[in-house]
Amino acid sequence: MPDYPTTPIIPVVDHLHGQAIVDPYRWLEDGESAETQAWTERQNSLTQSYLAGATGRDAIRRRLDELLTIGAVSVPAPARGRYFYQRREGRQNQPVLYVRDGVNGAERVLLDPNGLDSAGTTALDWYYPSDDGRLLAYGLSENGSEQSVLHLLEVDSGRILGDRIPHTRAAELAWLPDAGGFYYTRYPASGEVPAGEEHYHRSVFFHQLGGNSAADPLIFRPDRKEYWPGVKVSPDGRWLLISVARTFDQTDLYIQDRLGSDPLVAVARDLPASFEGEVAHGRLFLRTNLDAPTYRLYAADPERPERGGWREIVPPRPDAVLDGFNVAGRFLALSYLERASSRLRLTGLDGALHREVTLPTLGSLFGIGAEWDGHELFFGFSSYTVPPSVYRIDLDTGIESLWLRVEADVDPAGFEVRQVSVTSRDNTPVTMFLVHRTGLERDGKIPTYLTGYGGFNISMSPAFSRSLLLWLELGGLLAIPNIRGGGEYGEGWHQEGMLSRKQNSFDDFIAAAEWLIRERYTQPSRLAAAGGSNGGLLMGAVLTQRPELFRALVVQVPLLDMLRYHHFLIARLWIPEYGSADDPEQFGWLRAYSPYHNVGDGVAYPAVLLATAESDSRVDPMHARKMAARLQAATTSPHPVLLRLESRAGHGAGKPLSKVLDELTDTWTFVFSELGVEVG
Repeated sequence: MPDYPTTPIIPVVDHLHGQAIVDPYRWLEDGESAETQAWTERQNSLTQSYLAGATGRDAIRRRLDELLTIGAVSVPAPARGRYFYQRREGRQNQPVLYVRDGVNGAERVLLDPNGLDSAGTTALDWYYPSDDGRLLAYGLSENGSEQSVLHLLEVDSGRILGDRIPHTRAAELAWLPDAGGFYYTRYPASGEVPAGEEHYHRSVFFHQLGGNSAADPLIFRPDRKEYWPGVKVSPDGRWLLISVARTFDQTDLYIQDRLGSDPLVAVARDLPASFEGEVAHGRLFLRTNLDAPTYRLYAADPERPERGGWREIVPPRPDAVLDGFNVAGRFLALSYLERASSRLRLTGLDGALHREVTLPTLGSLFGIGAEWDGHELFFGFSSYTVPPSVYRIDLDTGIESLWLRVEADVDPAGFEVRQVSVTSRDNTPVTMFLVHRTGLERDGKIPTYLTGYGGFNISMSPAFSRSLLLWLELGGLLAIPNIRGGGEYGEGWHQEGMLSRKQNSFDDFIAAAEWLIRERYTQPSRLAAAGGSNGGLLMGAVLTQRPELFRALVVQVPLLDMLRYHHFLIARLWIPEYGSADDPEQFGWLRAYSPYHNVGDGVAYPAVLLATAESDSRVDPMHARKMAARLQAATTSPHPVLLRLESRAGHGAGKPLSKVLDELTDTWTFVFSELGVEVG
């Protein structure tokens, strides 16, 4: 067992619903205090010292450095003969934004974040070309904070305009057809709302080019500070659409005729369902899971958008989830998830099937690009061992071609991808992907890396990972169960892993681990588990509930104190997913599984690496700090409990390649070392 830094115990007692909750490390919540910073520095030093001595670390870093040179691409956003897309090559810290004039035209650099700061920590968070392709709105942030500042760029000249709008984190933006202005979402500045609420109160504004953004008119403010509005404008500029996410599974939708004087009209309000809208070709298209857990598609007249006028054009499928839709000329592009893998269909605007698009193999779409009146469709595809590629379909001829690909020396034939089914505690079947080298034999000793997420309707479908190739090359098994709480099997699957049913997510993951052991793939001494964010909560739960199943756990940017999580950063947005300890009934669910509160003294815990970042603006690093202190005090095993806090980094978005390499080197050194895998 490592010689851990001394951690003072300063108990704070909360009385919640008749129970006394003792928190021995409340002082570690204050990341600004000198005491917390000094303690964190000592923990970081311990972690780096421990990992530096691991056998094979240099070889791991060298191979990761090679693998990370495999690039990345995005699907183009077409705009009147121009095509905007991102690509990262070699050792570039950040993806570069390119534009092509003409589908086969020469590309040119439009925006290169790598030239904006020497450390590579300035990231391009989002971008929106105007409909005519003349202008570009984009957001930049620093140090992984995701706190975007909106800028405008003239595409022909590359000139940056004077308009600058802060507080545009994760902005949605809708240009007017003449590019004279746009609607956008923005957060309040400090002082505009009560202190601590700057991460809430997201609202919709309108900006006229060249105007003073501080005077931009407010267009829409939701009823509650936690609600999340989005905005769209129809291609002809007539219709304004505003969506309002009340929870992660319930969305209101409003429409307004911009040419008239009528106020916003509710298309769907206070319904127990999610709605996504798009106006094109004189129709309002609606994707919803109202009375359809796998989603359906309606068409309506935007002038009469009430529910009585909705006409179903794509019914729900029992075997697949309608994951999204795009209007592409005279077609609709429908993306589906079928057994957690992507499918793509083209239909007419009336929903009648035109063709199934053949995808390269079992894998995932990572974007669709099309114009409402265009003649082409772009889609991105990757899989576990298939690097990202972008394909183009000529909608007039039906001819499909490769448009852009990532060059990589990866032979998919050298690996096997299978999908199996495991039975969870309540007899629910749960699918799981297995990936390994071709010909790998089951001997009960295969080093296995089990990872999952299980929350917020997010699906774990097959996607390319550069770093996981290292694991597969060295004979490891990768296992990814599609646990409840995710979106792989529709809204019902999501709801079965949230709120009072959150334990189902943990049970599904535990069942996957037990299956791998029972089926003689591995054994506890050769089993590592990893997850981040909500997946970090998953790791904390299975660690405290079934520590004997695992040899090592990587717990990344995690939620772990579920009785106090909602007091920090943007976490009140997640109350509809988890609940709140302020409510007596919900307190009971959360207390039952909150990892920090379920660490047991005298338990032999497996090796744990808790990884967090000082600029994380989503999940406060206090979770990892407090959990590290609690586990170090409680465990009786010789296996380490390590804390890794990264400077000038956030939740993960926009992290420069150099920091990714450092993080992955530490992570894989930890996993290989703890599982006893030789790296030469």
